[in-house]
Amino acid sequence: MANPFDMVLFGGGGDLALRKLIPALYRAHMEGSLAEGCRILPVCRRQDDADQYLDTAQDALKKHLRDGEYSDSVWKEFSQLLRPVALDIAVPDEQWDQLADILGADEARGRLFYLAIPPGVFGPCCENLSLKGLINEQSRVVVEKPLGYNAQTSDEINSKIASYFPENNIFRIDHYLGKETVQNLLALRFSNVLFEHLWDASTIDHIQISISETVGLEGRAGFYDDTGALRDMVQNHLLQLLCLIAMESPNKMCAKNIRAEKIKVLEALRPLVGEGVDKNVVRGQYVAGGLGTQLVPGYLEELEAAGSNTETFVAIRAHIDNWRWAGVPFYLRTGKRMEKRCAEIVIQYKKVSHRVYDESAGDIIPNRLVIRLQPEESIKLVLMAKKMDSLTTELQPAELNLTLSDTYDSFRSDAYKRLMLDAAANNSALFIHRDEVAAAWSWVDPIIDYWRETNSQPHLYRAGSWGPQAASELLARDGRHWFNP
Repeated sequence: MANPFDMVLFGGGGDLALRKLIPALYRAHMEGSLAEGCRILPVCRRQDDADQYLDTAQDALKKHLRDGEYSDSVWKEFSQLLRPVALDIAVPDEQWDQLADILGADEARGRLFYLAIPPGVFGPCCENLSLKGLINEQSRVVVEKPLGYNAQTSDEINSKIASYFPENNIFRIDHYLGKETVQNLLALRFSNVLFEHLWDASTIDHIQISISETVGLEGRAGFYDDTGALRDMVQNHLLQLLCLIAMESPNKMCAKNIRAEKIKVLEALRPLVGEGVDKNVVRGQYVAGGLGTQLVPGYLEELEAAGSNTETFVAIRAHIDNWRWAGVPFYLRTGKRMEKRCAEIVIQYKKVSHRVYDESAGDIIPNRLVIRLQPEESIKLVLMAKKMDSLTTELQPAELNLTLSDTYDSFRSDAYKRLMLDAAANNSALFIHRDEVAAAWSWVDPIIDYWRETNSQPHLYRAGSWGPQAASELLARDGRHWFNP
């Protein structure tokens, strides 16, 4: 970032800000990515919180930074960038005037308003920013998911924000798109003729996208019970990853062209309606079980409610009806309280068309490309090779493994750091356009509507497992199985 900017961080004392955003900005400062003169203005609701903010932020950095990242000397420098302010987002009183005084009247200076707050107050916040004259041509707004509860509420929120900011100044964030391995996925596809010519229905059998979490509700009981896994994870993270895997090559890697190709994928998704939901979607809810050596409670126990059919797990068989992907199933899966924390994309290739080796050589395993996004970030290609310590011809799978943290000594992926710096630099390539949000909801809404109309009940699964048996049966009916880390 060449020019200094001001970041106003609404919700500056919240969990997201202290756990992710402040550490990301600290790292950006530590590596010299923040220009001299940048200011960070965390907004707190109470004056006491603003007065104690530096101590709160320092404690958060010590807790959430990686081993060896925190330094008293770096913190001393970074703390000079922090200018905590106290105001009520919904009340345009004199506290807002104090914020305006701090920002000043420099029209050329970039302003980044980060709304790390509930979407219900996005509108009032933007309205008061406008009322106090804080929005200029250099102002951009970053909004966190979830953007609404369905297509209608999402459109209402987007329309309210659009009343004050033009579309090209609205940055809808999905932190998965900021992961370096996700960006490497595009480089892998569009910079290597080896893969781009082996990236369609003629060579690929199926694709799996899985995001598994070991955590439960983590204090988000009210939010999560109203949302569920389909809204919380599929409508944004999983569908965005699907778009990057399935999209056609843009003629240039710019925001406009990438967005156009992603929207084509979303529009080509085969609708899941009526009984098609029963055939292609599995929803689950965890019950008490063992996670490692720990016994953890079930969802209803954490929720402290007598009954809820909110899903904590979803598995979907999806199809993209176009020339490239005709007949190739995409299996999407996400869940809480799973056996391991992992985000992984598996490209499963077809079997060789003709077997030239005798049966005595062993099974020939189809090639598989595995792109792991977390916790460690790697790219692995499974190939068949001859067993080198045998004089007879025996075949076995061999792995070409690129572990990014091993290959790049200084590799430290931080999606929020990347995305905040891009927003400050007005680079929207890794952010989500309003049309993408609308297209995603139009595919997800009929599934939710069908569940509601039929009073669908989730399949139960033990915490610490890989989800309900019905999810395994979904693939087994196709003669396939999940690849669990």
